[in-house]
Amino acid sequence: MDANRPGPGPRNLITDVPGLRVGQAQDAGVRTGVTVILPDERAVAACDVRGGAPGTRETDALQPENLVEAVDAIVLSGGSVYGLAAADGVVTWLGARGRGFGLAAGIPKSPVVPGAILFDVANGGDKGWDEQPPYRELGRVAVAAAGLNFALGTAGAGYGAMAGGLKGGTGSASVITTDGFAVGAVVAVNSWGSVIAPGGRTFWAAPFELGGEFGGLGSAGLAAGPDAWGSAKRPVETRNTTIACVATDAILTPAQAKRFAVMAQDGLARAIRPIHAPFDGDVVFAIGTGLRPLGEQPDYMIARLGALAADTLARAVARGVFEATPWPGTGVPCWRDLPVEGSR
Repeated sequence: MDANRPGPGPRNLITDVPGLRVGQAQDAGVRTGVTVILPDERAVAACDVRGGAPGTRETDALQPENLVEAVDAIVLSGGSVYGLAAADGVVTWLGARGRGFGLAAGIPKSPVVPGAILFDVANGGDKGWDEQPPYRELGRVAVAAAGLNFALGTAGAGYGAMAGGLKGGTGSASVITTDGFAVGAVVAVNSWGSVIAPGGRTFWAAPFELGGEFGGLGSAGLAAGPDAWGSAKRPVETRNTTIACVATDAILTPAQAKRFAVMAQDGLARAIRPIHAPFDGDVVFAIGTGLRPLGEQPDYMIARLGALAADTLARAVARGVFEATPWPGTGVPCWRDLPVEGSR
């Protein structure tokens, strides 16, 4: 990266934000998975919900007026309501290691682990789990595997996802500013809307692409008329959700983290059309790892970091679909299988 210009971090993942690791686990038979965002230390966090059908855990605790000001992890999971149990596995793993919100000596710490889920239970996988859904164990395995590198596409929380009519997936991206701030995003793309413009294969996020990270097609193919949604799902396919986490290494208050999350949501609007429908459950978490002060103009810096987060999240959405591959033994449509413009 040119030090005189902002650009992706060395991994182009959310883990380019210092103080963060990510772990993932998936079950190919069930066609589902879990992604865990794990800060090295308890981190200030916030949440912004825009979809009309969200499924969340511990999000009220993140409101700026409430007691808890930091989280121990964030969990993104497939599985609809069953997937909320993934956070139980993460809580147990963290608690056993003495991590969490402590009230007094001798009392077990309480790990604060907010989460959100997407609907992937109609994708044809084996959901005959009776009273033993896999999510608690998937959460435990994912957090234990947390590191700096992780897979994109058909992996983690996006394993069972569909993005409109194409295979969805887990995406991530980062940017490092010229003055050294890091911003990153990770997302599980299970959208009702389309990530590409009608009639082609150009990503809506094309204007924000850096370094050919999702095909390098440019934005010449971006055009759509009213009601022209391209590869969006059919009206009867009304159970969806895109869930994400954005992060920065800046020192944030809970209120500043909330504004950071609100601004980041615009990244979904830049990358998916339509978005935030009544039957979407779109949720964006935000984390500040607290390593860099905002400086003498904190409001300006929040605006700047929020704008960067929106662009980075849009890029992450496209990367998740760009990297997606079919489930084993299936012919589910993927972006890479679309015909190249001008070919016959």
